[in-house]
Amino acid sequence: MQSPTDDIVSGIMGRWAVAFSRLDAEALASLYSRNAFFFGSNSNLYRGNDGVAAYFDALPRWSSPSVQFTDVRTVHAAADLINVAGTASFTVEKDAEPLVVKITWVIVREAGEWKIVSHHVSSKTPLIEP
Repeated sequence: MQSPTDDIVSGIMGRWAVAFSRLDAEALASLYSRNAFFFGSNSNLYRGNDGVAAYFDALPRWSSPSVQFTDVRTVHAAADLINVAGTASFTVEKDAEPLVVKITWVIVREAGEWKIVSHHVSSKTPLIEP
């Protein structure tokens, strides 16, 4: 049985996946806080809704974009704060190998709505082995 926290996160992930499949930068940006920090697939730090929209507007117009979230872990860290970690598998062209990354989000309640305030992806390939 899913917790209320899991329901909040799965709802955001569902809307995120639909917007990504359309490469809808405005819909994606609307899921983020006005104070968001966003580290995506390049080295730039994007800030706020305008920065998030700029990131997605600059992506190539792939023919078959999709994302699948797996291994998702959530914790309600404070009354208005949820911490999220998982794996995101991006497919951008039909029959292409997916790009698989680690993803973390911090989600905050802002003006009564849950918004992503911190977004970070990184390679699944270890940089340093333990």
